[in-house]
Amino acid sequence: MTPSQKILNSFGAKSRLTAGQNTYTFFRLPALEEAGLVSLSRLPYSIRILLENLLRQEDGRLVQTDDVKTIAQWKPKGLPDREIPFIPARVLLQDFTGVPVVVDMAAMRDAAKTLGADPKRINPLFPVDLVIDHSVQVDVFGTSDAFLQNAELEYARNRERYSFLKWGQKALQNFRAVPPDMGIVHQVNLEHLASVVIQRDFAGEKLAYPDTLIGTDSHTTMINGLGIVGWGVGGIEAEAAMLGQPLYMLLPEVVGFRFTGRLPEGATATDAVLTATQMLRKKNVVGKFVEFYGPGLSSLSLPDRATIANMAPEYGATIGFFPVDKETLAYLRLSGRSADTIQLVEAYSKEQGLFRTDTSPDPEFSDTLELDLGSVVPSIAGPKRPQDRVPLKDAKASFSRALSAPVKERGFELSPEKLARRASVKWDGKSEEITHGAVVIAAITSCTNTSNPSVLLGAGLLAKKAVEKGLKVSPHVKTSLAPGSRVVMDYLDAAGLTPYLEALNFHLVGYGCTTCIGNSGPLPEPVTAAVKEGDLVAAAVLSGNRNFEGRVNPMVRANYLASPQLVVAYALAGRMDVDLTAEPLGFGSDGKPVFLKDIWPSNHEISDALSHAVKPEMFRKQYAGAMSGDENWASLPVPEGDLYRWDPSSSYIKHPPYFDGMTLEPARIADIRRARVLALLGDSVTTDHISP
Repeated sequence: MTPSQKILNSFGAKSRLTAGQNTYTFFRLPALEEAGLVSLSRLPYSIRILLENLLRQEDGRLVQTDDVKTIAQWKPKGLPDREIPFIPARVLLQDFTGVPVVVDMAAMRDAAKTLGADPKRINPLFPVDLVIDHSVQVDVFGTSDAFLQNAELEYARNRERYSFLKWGQKALQNFRAVPPDMGIVHQVNLEHLASVVIQRDFAGEKLAYPDTLIGTDSHTTMINGLGIVGWGVGGIEAEAAMLGQPLYMLLPEVVGFRFTGRLPEGATATDAVLTATQMLRKKNVVGKFVEFYGPGLSSLSLPDRATIANMAPEYGATIGFFPVDKETLAYLRLSGRSADTIQLVEAYSKEQGLFRTDTSPDPEFSDTLELDLGSVVPSIAGPKRPQDRVPLKDAKASFSRALSAPVKERGFELSPEKLARRASVKWDGKSEEITHGAVVIAAITSCTNTSNPSVLLGAGLLAKKAVEKGLKVSPHVKTSLAPGSRVVMDYLDAAGLTPYLEALNFHLVGYGCTTCIGNSGPLPEPVTAAVKEGDLVAAAVLSGNRNFEGRVNPMVRANYLASPQLVVAYALAGRMDVDLTAEPLGFGSDGKPVFLKDIWPSNHEISDALSHAVKPEMFRKQYAGAMSGDENWASLPVPEGDLYRWDPSSSYIKHPPYFDGMTLEPARIADIRRARVLALLGDSVTTDHISP
């Protein structure tokens, strides 16, 4: 709601709600049901949140009375071909996409000054959070000071950008910037920024309403796991929302995805999301909402749900939504949210029909599909697309097929000689032979999995058992651990697992998006030389969400998504042409073969580590100073003042010409005519192919 909005309340929905010691104003969804306009229980929960969004903001200008009625009359089939406005509660930015947004705000302040207005009036109308997480690169790895060295290099490369964003942090109102090396944007959002239900002073009242957002990163959908409607948009849409303009969208179809059962021994949330991604891609959910329901939801932890919600872009949906339930409240407690926040979330969600229980009636959906979680098996996905799931037992054969498939498609096959190519990696007078399928990158990385203590502790437990057996990682494997938040290292330390990960060269390299977005850094020169010499198809295994060709590293042609546990396992094996379900990872200090089953942690071991190692105090401590940053941020020089002092010699942050010659008289807007297509591309061609 913008400060200037005059709410009509045509449906008499405005009411009062008490939660704990506090009383709030809110707009009751049951009022529409009492008026005969809707049957709330049949609406998907995500549609109920859209309905509240318009009910609360009906002003006759941005939101019409008919807009509210359109959503209230949502049907599973035959939706009206009509746009509805959506006004999110807040905007989330990462640094790559956030810099142009802040540049535009700075330019608007200059224009306001030129036109005789107070530049301090130019601010986002809605709360905006920018998390600096996309600039760290894995230059240094395998050493105890890798994180510090990578952070220094990051600041050296990005000093101008960071000084500019620090100016925005100080000068702009309604704008917060989380400094570098604090965590990945989506995990910081999940653990700290999101509140599920927002409380805000509006027109002299304390207003409560659902937390909704848009973000300038496609994986904004990770927050859907917390019961929050939000998705990724482009910079233009984000700026429009910041300035109080609605996003217009067609009333979406909602595909219901029913979970039953629970994950079996040996399967992880990563395996579940790769399975769901494959199923939903086949279903074709592009442009649709996906909403998860069914008795299996109660067996999924909140981080498991966030893992599944995160990959909505990979399965093609606008959102992958999990309703609020008791697990949501448990996670808010675990992550150190205040008692007032948790009381409000519970009271508000229950009053509005937004709280799911195992006895809640299933909503009506446009289409459905179902997965028994008990059928999920350990899997990887690759070598080029996240939806190409391969059961672990078939991974060796799948890689062999993939190795020659691109050549077969062109009408000829690789000769036996080319398939058997080998090259030597030379290290300080020693040499090691590698061939096609050599794993040269093994990265625990990306927001998808590094929000999930169960898989991270699982990786640590697997590393512990591997070290105790005497296994080591070959020097040709570039290893890295890039957690989504600083809390991760706290609970790995508390569980006593950090030394074992480091013994296998999985040292902390940074808190940010690294290998998953292509910031894997260069391979060691001997490895690069060997890959080039043998013209080898080298492999990367990462716990990320995207593995498109050319994305991870220019020297790596086969990229596989996997759980953190399997990242460690493949690092130990050192190659893809191995069946980890039947062949040994290596040989222990006693000379005997060690199999994956020998070191795989049980669900009980992981659960026990979780209960002992992950505490609310860790979240409170780490986020208490999150906006202040570290010494690098504190010592960063920042331009002072309400206006940004542009550097005419800069080749990066330039004053944009949008407002040059602008007057107070409205400009005449002409139609765009004879616009042309810039690029018409085939299936599965991504920006990673166009501009790696």
